[in-house]
Amino acid sequence: MKFNLFVKKFCCLVVLLLAGVAFGARVRREVKIPDVPGYVTVKCDFHMHTVFSDGRVWPDVRVEEAWREGLDAFAIADHIEYHIHEEDVRIDHNRSYEIALPRAESLGLTIIRGAEISRDMPPGHLNAIFVKDSAALDTQEWRDAVKAGIEQGAFVFWNHPGWKKQAPEGKSVWYAEHTELYEKGWMHGIEVVNNDEYYPLVHKWCLEKKLTMVGNSDVHNPTNLNYEFHEGEHRAMTLVLAKDKSKEAIKEALKDRRTVVYWKNMLIGEEKYLRAIFNESIEIVNDEVTIKGEGAVHIQIRNRSEIDFELSANGAVEGISVPEDIRLYGDKSVLLRIRGSTEDFSGNKKIGIPYKVKNLLIGPDEGLGAELVIKVNFVPADKATGSPEG
Repeated sequence: MKFNLFVKKFCCLVVLLLAGVAFGARVRREVKIPDVPGYVTVKCDFHMHTVFSDGRVWPDVRVEEAWREGLDAFAIADHIEYHIHEEDVRIDHNRSYEIALPRAESLGLTIIRGAEISRDMPPGHLNAIFVKDSAALDTQEWRDAVKAGIEQGAFVFWNHPGWKKQAPEGKSVWYAEHTELYEKGWMHGIEVVNNDEYYPLVHKWCLEKKLTMVGNSDVHNPTNLNYEFHEGEHRAMTLVLAKDKSKEAIKEALKDRRTVVYWKNMLIGEEKYLRAIFNESIEIVNDEVTIKGEGAVHIQIRNRSEIDFELSANGAVEGISVPEDIRLYGDKSVLLRIRGSTEDFSGNKKIGIPYKVKNLLIGPDEGLGAELVIKVNFVPADKATGSPEG
């Protein structure tokens, strides 16, 4: 009896230990967005906070979150002027980076030193990343703060320009101070997305003024309080198309405006970069088909990204009819049913089926135009053998 009781207790202990290992397992989610020709797609977040300004977590927690959520690079940009925990945490503008750096290196992440210059509008809040000494930005005059960042080789971008606390009715406004920064070359980009807000007007500004588009979480809480990860949510992030994942390559790509913003189930950016990602994501498995008269066939389309691409028809195609709307589910394959539109059409033709990808925004309310290219052998109905597929 004593032996059996010992075995039972031992088995229970083993089960509890195994359960503890399972529940304590640390797992990284891989963000499935492909690389594009010549570049690596680096997943980044350049705007987050810790207890060294008004965040609610210790710096190395931000590292752990970044690793678990599939980021490759990130910047902690604590406020220069705003410190709600100063009775408990000493003010040190470089300390959050110094604490986070060893953990980031151990996990293979690229961490970038940054700071947020937080002033009234105008000019509002500006992030300076790739600085060497964040403390140098602690100046009375905001221009001096930006200048200090620029002199250190910083990449400077305007944060949340539609933030309701600083923007009338939540509308982004371009002030004379922003023209000053822009003309001096002291503002290199703008947040097109901040946390859960997308600013269409800012998207337009970036296209017109050749400014880099960025999208960031601006997270203050632990990230699991902001996002329902179990339901597939993710933080806003900037996809940087860089030569590699190093600081130098990321900075070069940002300066060259090679970015795409990943927000919810949407990509936002310049047309050439969205097209490159779409083309690398989509594979037509059977791109040669035979259509007999008005018969129907299926083409199989594989989506290698995690994004559900939402397509709507963008014009007619001679010889075939196609669905008005299709959804190419992320990390899955779908069947697209196409049908011959006449009984007597014949010949071999290369066809580009035109669609708009509604959730790949090349401009405000403007989806990416894309074609699904297939080769079709048309056989007239009177020459077809057997019954067409229905």
